[in-house]
Amino acid sequence: MSLRTLIWGCGVARRKPWEVDDELWAVIESLLPRVERRTRHPGRKRHPDRLVFQGILFVLHTGIAWEHLPQELGFGSGMTCWRRLAEWTEADVWPRLHETLLARLRGAGALDFSRAVVDGPHTRVKGGSKTGRSPVDRGRNGSKHHLITDATGIPLAAILTGGNRNDVTQFIPLLQAVPPVRGKRGRPRRRPDTVLGDRGYDHDKYRRLAWALGVKPVIARRGVPHGSGLGTERWVVERAFAHLHWFRRLRIRWEVRDDIHEAFLSLACSLICWRRLKSFR
Repeated sequence: MSLRTLIWGCGVARRKPWEVDDELWAVIESLLPRVERRTRHPGRKRHPDRLVFQGILFVLHTGIAWEHLPQELGFGSGMTCWRRLAEWTEADVWPRLHETLLARLRGAGALDFSRAVVDGPHTRVKGGSKTGRSPVDRGRNGSKHHLITDATGIPLAAILTGGNRNDVTQFIPLLQAVPPVRGKRGRPRRRPDTVLGDRGYDHDKYRRLAWALGVKPVIARRGVPHGSGLGTERWVVERAFAHLHWFRRLRIRWEVRDDIHEAFLSLACSLICWRRLKSFR
């Protein structure tokens, strides 16, 4: 190694974003379903789960097509990674991973349930059933990523719908999608005290439904001049979307199967939670 490399890089190779450290892998591995190898006619040995998972992360980070997954990186074939992703999705690995990391964040005092923020921007698509003509993209087909975060922008839950679904229709489903978050003594926390939304969520019916769930809705009203100050608190959800769409596979929806795209969405939320958890240490 050259002296220049030692000076500028301190002699330490920077970890690639799809490389999984031992601590995170220990969490993920504990959630994976056990696959027993047949004693009779066992067939080809199963490719290591950790390498396959890193292949899935490579696709999530780069947006590359499955069939173009670089074989020299040792992830296995694109089809192997896709099948393992489908297998783990069917086993509900990703929601349980997200719930586990949220519990760790709460235990570290990093979650703020005093208020939550919701939003639902459009995503361009190439296929899938949860799509619809987008009113903000000249009528092209699109999907929506609906997101609810805590007061600091940590993603609590995400929902996929067609691009023609009004934001307000997902207001209550988002609140109900927040998992029971443990991490502290007593009952798990599931509902925020207050939920903030822009004018797209302005409907008295849904305000009443939020109150019925024990959540105070603070939503901007149509026809009222700007300047309520909600923007100074709502920006965290827009930052969370910027973090989500840093994963290139989420910028344009390529998956025909809804559950596969939802798996990527849930996995990305978990990775954001993991980064936030590491920053609190």
